[in-house]
Amino acid sequence: MPYVEVTRTVKADPAEVFAALSDMESFPRFMDNVNEVKVLRREGNTTESSWHVTLQGAPFRWVEADVFLPEEGRITYRQLSGDLKKFEGEWRIAAADGGASVTLTTDFEFGMPMIAGLFNPVARLILRRNAEQMLEALEKTLGA
Repeated sequence: MPYVEVTRTVKADPAEVFAALSDMESFPRFMDNVNEVKVLRREGNTTESSWHVTLQGAPFRWVEADVFLPEEGRITYRQLSGDLKKFEGEWRIAAADGGASVTLTTDFEFGMPMIAGLFNPVARLILRRNAEQMLEALEKTLGA
């Protein structure tokens, strides 16, 4: 199963970064590949959200469970239904010199073993590039 992890230090307070990442419905305003995010249900520190993104011209849709853990500086996500067999990971935010260290992890599986060997390396590159663009967009949005 492919795994991607990208870290970037942004010039912003970790609490400000956590708040920005917790407002997932705003992602389409500053992340080009995120077309739509809707929070379907909110209960305590969890949400269920619906996502529509475009990666390399291909549309992907899924519903995920999100858990917000501000005291740990983490937001976890796990696909409940959607286009992939597995899609999960987390955002980790920690204090760093000059701001906040932000890490995005993604663990995914297409669910097509016959073509996984061909697609997984390409998908890993695409998801890495996408994660880097998301962190860059986050930094620009926070005014850093």
